[in-house]
Amino acid sequence: MKIYTKTGDKGQTSLFGGARLPKNHIRIEAYGTVDELNSYIGLVRDVTENKSVRTILKEVQDRLFTIGSNLASDPSKDMITPDVHQADIELLEKEIDRMTAELPPLRSFILPGGHTTVSFCHLARCVCRRTERLVVALAENETVELIIIQYLNRLSDYLFTLGRLLAKDLGVEEVKWEARK
Repeated sequence: MKIYTKTGDKGQTSLFGGARLPKNHIRIEAYGTVDELNSYIGLVRDVTENKSVRTILKEVQDRLFTIGSNLASDPSKDMITPDVHQADIELLEKEIDRMTAELPPLRSFILPGGHTTVSFCHLARCVCRRTERLVVALAENETVELIIIQYLNRLSDYLFTLGRLLAKDLGVEEVKWEARK
């Protein structure tokens, strides 16, 4: 099977189910950014030595593929697509709580940086927030399951907390933001 189809050469692409949309359509932007986020999560997973974190990040990547396939499906067709469950959000919340218990209280804003691994985690968090914004924009005009937005919101919280934990595990001081006086 060839990887190229030439069907997108005029600036359109197909959804699962057959509908064609311009490549700059908000739906395409949304699931394309889910794919970008998934790639950043893979990068964080690759540079993280903690096996437990790697396992959770693999689960996150699986859920992001689920979200991407849901968003890439023709909403006008009655199609069965994989779905996100409340338990997926609860897993992130449980992990956030577990990591938070290991961290000093947050008393200031944290700047991205301090170590490459931490910076990659913050990049993933930022892409997650952008993904969430695009999915919310899509939901203004088309049906999007609320649980997808909730999952992305919780995932950005998870990634922020993970960045803090990775800094701690790496022995790197968090870079605190201090307002100019």
